[in-house]
Amino acid sequence: MTQSPTYDFWLFDLDGTLVDVDAAYPRQIFDQVGKRLGYEFSDRQVRILWHGLAGARNPKLRDWGIDPDEFWAIYHEVEDAQARAGAAYSYDDARRLLGAIDGPIGIVTHSQPYLANATLERVGLQTEIDALVCCNEQLGWKPDPAPVERAMADLGVDGNGHAGVMVGDSPQDIRAAHNAGLDGIHIERFDEADRPDDIDGEYHVEALDELV
Repeated sequence: MTQSPTYDFWLFDLDGTLVDVDAAYPRQIFDQVGKRLGYEFSDRQVRILWHGLAGARNPKLRDWGIDPDEFWAIYHEVEDAQARAGAAYSYDDARRLLGAIDGPIGIVTHSQPYLANATLERVGLQTEIDALVCCNEQLGWKPDPAPVERAMADLGVDGNGHAGVMVGDSPQDIRAAHNAGLDGIHIERFDEADRPDDIDGEYHVEALDELV
């Protein structure tokens, strides 16, 4: 990228974009889930599911012979918000970009409120954020534009001609941005070989402070 873009407002994915967790944490979670399912997840499967590298997770679970409803029921029983927050950290490049943005900032995440809020508090980013939207069955899941549109409404930037962007690490993030009429910036923090398709963002960066 040769020129940093200018936007009136910025939306971000959370996990894998602004924050992450120590590598041992998802391994522990999937070991516990796998034990109850009678299934042993490889390290590659953990990476793909944890970060959504292959897009929607449920089709991938079905490909591996796992019932998504059973998986998610067990997963949500196993994961603890405080344990996850304790393993969380923010990316330094994300902090630099957030500190440089002059305008409203929102997060649109698949993490549920009890997880997202605990993580943001733990890493000290809650004061940087003006709106937090957590996807659910009623609102929709990225790439559905509805969660992005909700964040825009919460920021007061919907329908007024403001130029905005969604920044994320997954195909769902960029598709959700485009479906809501926004630009999409892809941050690549992982092995591109784990992705089935190219990500069609307006910009592709390897560190968010490239955008400062």
